[in-house]
Amino acid sequence: MTENGDATPLVQLENVNKHFGALHVLKNINLTVSRGEVLVVIGPSGGGKSTLCRAINRLETIDDGKIIFDGQVLPAEGKALARLRSEVGMVFQSFNLFAHKTIRENVTLGPTKVRGVAKDAAGKRAMELLERVGIAAQADKYPAQLSGGQQQRVAIARALAMDPKMILFDEPTSALDPEMVQEVLDVMVGLARDGMTMMVVTHEMGFARRAAHRVVFMADGQIVEENTPDEFFTNAQTDRARDFLSKILTH
Repeated sequence: MTENGDATPLVQLENVNKHFGALHVLKNINLTVSRGEVLVVIGPSGGGKSTLCRAINRLETIDDGKIIFDGQVLPAEGKALARLRSEVGMVFQSFNLFAHKTIRENVTLGPTKVRGVAKDAAGKRAMELLERVGIAAQADKYPAQLSGGQQQRVAIARALAMDPKMILFDEPTSALDPEMVQEVLDVMVGLARDGMTMMVVTHEMGFARRAAHRVVFMADGQIVEENTPDEFFTNAQTDRARDFLSKILTH
């Protein structure tokens, strides 16, 4: 149960399958994400993690099965899909900012264009969000003038500007130089503390341990194991997960 007393999951995937040609990338995926939950998805490359993340806001179509978001089955296209997308923020590996717009403009664009928020109100909110992610001083610069870590924090502010019910993070730190990773993870930990519903595909095990309510381990298109971070990292149940952890935790 969440604070508002609503026990229905925010996201439900039921027997979801996806192929890329002969490759079966999602195999009968069943998964729920509760409101306010931070779900971290880990596993070897090519295991289907990013495809799973992108299927939730229909950036990838699915072949069969059902994805239900906030009580509604995901629409295939049209206005209903656009509305749904505006309720699910997304932060990508590459920051996907508009290069020809300032940081402030990047953050206000969605609310003014999609939500019809007045420019002044959107601008004020953008500055609050840029403050929250620690880069209000950069508001009038362009993306190319910022470091990768700063750009990714802008991308997070931009996702928040739409007031989403959930944010999907698809390997948000994997394109960053190592010294910038922590500044982005710190913002994400803050969001988790504030109760944002998040699904995070990442290789950052420290973040999984620190911020996740639940860890999902995916390999070969399947959910192999899911558990609390403590249980998963200290007492993985499957050979596949134990093998994965032995390779990454010894470095």
